[in-house]
Amino acid sequence: MQSGQAMTDAELQKWIERLSLEHFGVPFRHRAFFNARLRSTGGRYALRSHDIDINPRQLAAHGAEAVEGIIKHELCHYHLHIAGRGYRHRDADFKRLLARVGGSRYCQALPDPTRRTLPFKYRLVCADCGMEYKRKRRMDVSRYRCGRCAGNLRLEELNADDVRKID
Repeated sequence: MQSGQAMTDAELQKWIERLSLEHFGVPFRHRAFFNARLRSTGGRYALRSHDIDINPRQLAAHGAEAVEGIIKHELCHYHLHIAGRGYRHRDADFKRLLARVGGSRYCQALPDPTRRTLPFKYRLVCADCGMEYKRKRRMDVSRYRCGRCAGNLRLEELNADDVRKID
């Protein structure tokens, strides 16, 4: 599967069916589809319907290899739940099966277009050891000490050139 290419639900269904047979030796007999409403997760297994939905942004952002790990993770939930064994993240059965098939424990974070990061505007400098701390917001240095040597801190405001160097 190419990562730059859009994939249909039918292609995803076939991919999941193939991975289920290859890695678990048992067919996947339910529905698989992309769900663009998923925000903080790579995929989801539905306990009642036994369907698996996958976040399409994971495929676009991280490629087919990352999504394959997510699919294996969800298939672990699926097969263990159907077999009546421990299908939750904390269960030993789940952890063993996930390790055996090479599924991913966590999905990679997605870039969030609504969040913008501010450049560092301030620098705290320790008067004793010279340790520097970058800060995005102004702070009252009289209330804090250096984490390395407990020395006094000095707050310096960075100009535009310094901000570009630090970022």
